[in-house]
Amino acid sequence: MTEHGHPTVPGGTPGEGAAPQPPAQGYGGHGGWSPGGHYPTAPQPAYSAPGGQPAAPQAEPVPEPPAAPPEKRGSGRLRIGLAGLVAGALIGGGAGAGVAALVDDPAPAASSGSSAQSVVIENPETATTATAAAAKAAPSVVTVYVSSGSGSGSGSGVVLTEDGYVLTNNHVVAGSGGSPSVQVRTADGELYDATVVGTDVASDLAVLRLEGAEDLEPATFADSDDVQVGDVAVAIGAPLGLSNTVTDGIISATGRAVQTGSSQDDATVLDALQTDAAINPGNSGGALVNGAGEVIGINTAIATVASGLPGSQSQSGNIGVGFAIPSNAAQRIAQEIIENGSATRAYLGVRAQTAGDDQNPEVGTGAEIVSVEPDSAAAEAGLQPGDVITAVGDRPVTTSTELTAAVRSQDPGETVSLTVRRGNQERTAEVTLGSTS
Repeated sequence: MTEHGHPTVPGGTPGEGAAPQPPAQGYGGHGGWSPGGHYPTAPQPAYSAPGGQPAAPQAEPVPEPPAAPPEKRGSGRLRIGLAGLVAGALIGGGAGAGVAALVDDPAPAASSGSSAQSVVIENPETATTATAAAAKAAPSVVTVYVSSGSGSGSGSGVVLTEDGYVLTNNHVVAGSGGSPSVQVRTADGELYDATVVGTDVASDLAVLRLEGAEDLEPATFADSDDVQVGDVAVAIGAPLGLSNTVTDGIISATGRAVQTGSSQDDATVLDALQTDAAINPGNSGGALVNGAGEVIGINTAIATVASGLPGSQSQSGNIGVGFAIPSNAAQRIAQEIIENGSATRAYLGVRAQTAGDDQNPEVGTGAEIVSVEPDSAAAEAGLQPGDVITAVGDRPVTTSTELTAAVRSQDPGETVSLTVRRGNQERTAEVTLGSTS
């Protein structure tokens, strides 16, 4: 397997209707974001770089913004990486060295080394909320093994139906390129061959179908709109290739606008749940559940701190900042993929950039429209270049990434109120969102 260099996110701040902004503007100037991937299946060196890129296109098919200036390097920079590694890539730092002895089989999908253990409450009197949540949800979480000519790796997935539909991340199955071989091991240890039903790169979701599966235990999904900061959050998946791993924490934030990807061409913007439950490479596609064991999100990305050394792109793994696709969006997209082989998303039809504060350009004050697509929802609502969108409904918008995330949190065809600043005047525009695939 080969090690890939660390690409940076270009500047320019296209919003909904184009590729997203550089996260430095949305996160207080902590630098760019890096891609991660699903966990590779070979032993790792003590120091290595996150490799590959998640396959995600621009948010909408519009012209790209100007190229960014070179990224400044420095210590303590925060990056976002996908919670599962692109096949053939290496996970870096101490994490790789620390698990090399545990994950020493280059082909776990074909071995019995990945033993499965169902979660059972042996002593109910001493059980915690996490114990009950794990017992409920763990049988519905699977490990996904992907291999191709360019490498192999593993991620996680969530069972949707008794007859074998499984939800995972697009980057788990797409990272290998070509037509990868996919196998899925259920929580009870059964191994199935699987096919990819369809993917949605914009939301980083994919649906698999297990061949010959029956009587699987589908996950129970909760209404992610009801999730609150401080709620119990339990992550279940296969971090670092370790199947049936359970970690717990709380919901740290809701409606978090997160950009993953290494360039404008493969950028994905998520309207995410943030959690401090430990999430590491390999958790991608697994379940984030509430205290009742109901799925509230699909684990997708993690924040890491770059070392700042020239040429170094180490990915240290969990630092207590992980992100999950909310269950409502995940369910809708999964159902569309099962029914149609593809999914749609809400579409406003603008290209935008972050409007900076006069005194400090790093501080976003809204999403400034650069261009409006003809015959789009934005055009019909009378939006013009130069308008600055500062809110979608009651949700504040300070950056173009936040605009993209806010629009994508809606369903196609929904009507939303946009707060728009034009010159010194502020007005409200009612917009019925369009649909795009």
